[in-house]
Amino acid sequence: MSTVEAVELTGRKHDFEKAAVGAPVVLEDPLAGTGKSGKTPVRVYGKNQVLERYLGFIPMLAFCSTLQCSWESIESGFGAGLYNGGPVALIYGFLVCLAGTTALASSFGEMASILPVAGAQYHWAADLAPFAPKFFSLMQGWMTVLAWVAGVAVAPFFVSTQITGLLVLNYPDYVHERWHDTLLMWAIVLVPLLTNIWGRRLLAPLEVLGGIFHVVMYPIMLVVIICLGTRNTSDFVWRTKVSDMSGWSNYGIAFSLGLISSVFPLGGFDGVLHMSEEVKDAPRVVPKAMVMALVINGVAAWFFLIALLYNMGSLTDALNTSYGYPITQVFFELAHGSPAGTNALMSFQIMTGFLSLFGTMASVSRLIWAFARDKGLPFSDFWAYVSPTFKIPVRALFLAVGIAFVVSFIQIGSTTAFNAVLSLSSLTLYISYMVPIIFMIIKKIRAPETIPWGPWRIWGPTWVGLCVNIFGVIYGAYIIAFLPFPSTLPVTYENMNYGGIVVGVVMIFALFDYATFGRKRWLGPAKKLAED
Repeated sequence: MSTVEAVELTGRKHDFEKAAVGAPVVLEDPLAGTGKSGKTPVRVYGKNQVLERYLGFIPMLAFCSTLQCSWESIESGFGAGLYNGGPVALIYGFLVCLAGTTALASSFGEMASILPVAGAQYHWAADLAPFAPKFFSLMQGWMTVLAWVAGVAVAPFFVSTQITGLLVLNYPDYVHERWHDTLLMWAIVLVPLLTNIWGRRLLAPLEVLGGIFHVVMYPIMLVVIICLGTRNTSDFVWRTKVSDMSGWSNYGIAFSLGLISSVFPLGGFDGVLHMSEEVKDAPRVVPKAMVMALVINGVAAWFFLIALLYNMGSLTDALNTSYGYPITQVFFELAHGSPAGTNALMSFQIMTGFLSLFGTMASVSRLIWAFARDKGLPFSDFWAYVSPTFKIPVRALFLAVGIAFVVSFIQIGSTTAFNAVLSLSSLTLYISYMVPIIFMIIKKIRAPETIPWGPWRIWGPTWVGLCVNIFGVIYGAYIIAFLPFPSTLPVTYENMNYGGIVVGVVMIFALFDYATFGRKRWLGPAKKLAED
């Protein structure tokens, strides 16, 4: 096997394409330094290229688009915004979330262009932390991994509950049980799992197919909604505020809680980062695909949201639906009470959620593999195994799917407890966004001249990028503050939002791991790779 020596993240395309699988790729640490000037690079990112680089820009753009599926996610989750805040929270809140999320993604793009690795956030935390890099990088790793592992259960849950909602619509005698959703979740997960193992080469065309489906169905659904919907007034769309349904009399709080409808469709933009070690010309392709997909998805979702609000009919009917999701009720009315027409419209929604699972599983398995490779997990050597036959981290993939399998049992006993696990994904994900960006801000203020920029960065002088970073942190703190709030008052054990409590338990576990075995096992990405 050939060896690639002294790969520098200067944006030269050949650096990341010459490494053969199994060949050591020596990267100079672009963010850390020694001496007073901080300009001396430390050669610590020596890695074996164990994953094949075969993904280009178009598959990655499609990957990001189908992973987020923003306008489809708006369909699934806009009921939360109607319930808290109303159309005003949905329309204007989405713009707030799009601006904030774009700032976060752009900040990540700068770091990804400097150092595109599967571990992403925890690697950057190790490099940028002004003190205790070993501690912060391990905590960051746990937050990022748990966020994405919990997220593996999100799409199967939405798809399965949408299917059972259609069963209620089509078969009046059908009695829904929560274990039906669990069985459907297992069936939904099976095909993407098998494809990720035996059809790895199909992932790229599948992502492109999903991207085409995502684009083609957008105008079709817009035309259907606009032509067949029951028209609402402009006053309803642009001026209607709702805060009396949930019990939150303070509209500012109701508006902030309603942002969850916009936070969810725009989240998960970092999924492409965890595929970085399988992407050609990663310093350019990864940040470009990530930011471009987010902006395109976000703008499309906002216009789709406007069309939906103008043509959804009664707000009360949508929120009081017996079919599980307000969008099912809206489609039922669009189809003039036809179950067959409703099934056809919902099938596009369900198919998009299903296709997003292929990319989600690939991304999560690479993240677990990277964290295990750096000794972040107990029994790391076992989980870091890459199958020579399939050329993917099969054990890491089974770990992610296995956890989703176990989590699916929770909702049989308690939907509230299961929702706490789902909220764990969003909350820990935003925490994982904040940490490296805060450290990057400190680096830009203290020693901006030591940052060897990659080929992609925020346009303009350094202070513009710094302002974008700061805005992203302010937005992230705002979202983190309100994600654990209960959506309804008065609070009972049934409607309580346990997401904050679950995150607290996770953080205690991560601290316990560090205090006992983690600090001995975890040397940090830099030191571990230097030893390799």
